Amino acid sequence: MHDDPLVEAIHRLRKERNAVLLAHYYVDGEVQDLADFVGDSLQLSQAAVKTTADVIVFAGVHFMAETAKILNPSRKVILPDLSAGCSLAEGCPSDKFAAFTARHPEHYVISYINCSAGVKALSDCICTSSNAEKIVRSVPAERPILFAPDRNLGGWLAKKTGRELLLWRGSCLVHETFSERKLIALKARHPEALVLAHPECEPALLAMADYIGSTSGILQYSQKSPATTFIVATETGILHQMQKASPGKTFLPAPPEGNCHCNDCPFMKKNTLEAVHHALETLTPEITLDEALRVKALAPIQRMLELSA
Repeated sequence: MHDDPLVEAIHRLRKERNAVLLAHYYVDGEVQDLADFVGDSLQLSQAAVKTTADVIVFAGVHFMAETAKILNPSRKVILPDLSAGCSLAEGCPSDKFAAFTARHPEHYVISYINCSAGVKALSDCICTSSNAEKIVRSVPAERPILFAPDRNLGGWLAKKTGRELLLWRGSCLVHETFSERKLIALKARHPEALVLAHPECEPALLAMADYIGSTSGILQYSQKSPATTFIVATETGILHQMQKASPGKTFLPAPPEGNCHCNDCPFMKKNTLEAVHHALETLTPEITLDEALRVKALAPIQRMLELSA
């Protein structure tokens, strides 16, 4: 447990800097508890649009802070740790993606928000796991769709919508670690438990799920469901909000294949209280973007927000 002086210093600096602290569900609970707003990628994008703060401190990963900067060019956007990346974003370099899309010019390009500004700029529309199905269904049936960078989310969307999607073969290092074998064993020990899974998980895991949805969807489902025990197949940070919202219920993290904490995102966990304090104190590291790139990346994000209104 961190002592109060650090928390008090964060509160003081936030007021002095006229800063807002946005936190993703996957960061540590102690950071979530200090945030002005906690949410999934769509909710945080919407919150970034609405803020009147001079400074946005984004407790998340690089593509999220970059998205906030795309939406807020006149505000300082600070990421507590610049090395907080994302395996999906890093697995889809913009130069290789440009070559891929150039080979399929007739396709409508939908990119999952877990990508770089360069990939966003090459896209027709962005989506999150909260609105991906709606975005796919908005595309005319006769128009082919190219979906990147998550193959598991793309495969689930194809099955859900009946649309054929040309997929970039990327995946999330956290959501690919869950063990089908260990999940079966855990379910056998807790037969009453419902399995809640994020669509970034592999198909074998999704086939075992009672509910598939975004982090916010998983949270809402657990609140509304009469069930009292849940096995949660997504990053463990969401368990903090689930337990707060439903203190009488039991939440079990889906086990990874190895004997490790591989179901914790190592990038999200870089957002410590000390890192948040340092970011507020120094207003670094700041996210900066080339203006021409920012404007190109803005259009597909705005399209997403309009479709999600």
